[in-house]
Amino acid sequence: MDRVYKKVELVGISAKSFEDAVNNAVEKASKTLHGMAWFEVSEQHGRISEGKVVEYQAVIKVAFKVD
Repeated sequence: MDRVYKKVELVGISAKSFEDAVNNAVEKASKTLHGMAWFEVSEQHGRISEGKVVEYQAVIKVAFKVD
């Protein structure tokens, strides 16, 4: 039962939260990447405008099974 996975890096963006940014990245990637198994958050960033947080950015690595 040997398995091989490939990891790709994605950047999810949301106006709501880091969690929503991760969900956006995974949901969008699931339309073209099949067999996704897990993810890891490698970075979190945000954008500030006029003294307020206006954007959350989550850099994630997603692993999917190689057939």
